[in-house]
Amino acid sequence: MFSLLRPYIFGLDPEVAHDLAIKSLKFNVLPKAFFHIDGEEMLETELFKKKLKNPIGLAAGFDKSAEVYNSLFKLGFGFVEVGTVTPKHQTGNLKPRIFRLEKDKAMINRLGFNNDGMETVSERLSENPPDDYLGINIGPNRDTKDKTSDFIKCFDKLNKFASYITINISSPNTEGLRDFHEKELLSDLLAKLNKLKKDKKIQCPIVLKISPDIAEKEIFNINEMILKFRIDGIILTNTTNQYRENLSDNKKHEKGGLSGLPLQKISLKLIKQFFKSSKGKVPIIGVGGIDSGQSAFEKIAAGATAIQLYTGMVYNGPGVVKDIKKELVEILKKEKIKNIQKAIGINS
Repeated sequence: MFSLLRPYIFGLDPEVAHDLAIKSLKFNVLPKAFFHIDGEEMLETELFKKKLKNPIGLAAGFDKSAEVYNSLFKLGFGFVEVGTVTPKHQTGNLKPRIFRLEKDKAMINRLGFNNDGMETVSERLSENPPDDYLGINIGPNRDTKDKTSDFIKCFDKLNKFASYITINISSPNTEGLRDFHEKELLSDLLAKLNKLKKDKKIQCPIVLKISPDIAEKEIFNINEMILKFRIDGIILTNTTNQYRENLSDNKKHEKGGLSGLPLQKISLKLIKQFFKSSKGKVPIIGVGGIDSGQSAFEKIAAGATAIQLYTGMVYNGPGVVKDIKKELVEILKKEKIKNIQKAIGINS
């Protein structure tokens, strides 16, 4: 059905198409059984000591304000991440701010953390509890005077609804956000988050979302901080504001974060580097260019415990999750691997 609708969908402005998808999912009429596959038990895994029915997640950015997460679970995702959520409601940057690069199977966005704010999101999650494994991605408001304080506020407010909380220090569309990759700022942020966890006896895992544009030397520093403060996991990676020279689409020079196929090898390399640097001690969620079972398997074999996609669903439709699951099961059988967990890091 998506292949028939795609010309119409791609004829719409990307943000209009996205809003239409959110409105459609609010009807919550999709039959969950349609997205089930034979052999799915081979894909069962663990993330932060909790069971997932499969390692395929939806990345933050689609359900920014936690409106349709339970409908998204029905598409077959093993987990869904909502957000980025900020303390106050935020309209984001001026439109147009999303661009399809169809020749490159990529997208560029400069949305700027548009969302309804943590109070509204909290109310939605309270009234409609998640049916499955839910991550919540948090960040600071653009006009805040204290980004660290914004992270603390959101974590304190939203942790009780989440299977994990993602600390987003890596979007290229919020000025000064990536400064948190620096050792001193990151250390201060993680220390304050840990203090809050200890003082309020919060059990929710903390995950750090990393930029693909970090320098080689920063890998060691970030890993050092993750191990020092016992951060539960990392997401590799967010969008990039680099790597435009080999793209074909005439929209390639639009300002913003590049996602999709061009990130496939970039994120794969970082997964291998972080997995090796941490000696496999820190769970990795791999993101970037995943649109098939093969690209998902490559990330897992490189060291990812789980994976996420977003742009891959834009180009392939909601059935992409089912297709990835089918192909992953076929790969596991071909490689004589009984369970997806056994594949983590085999090619690192």
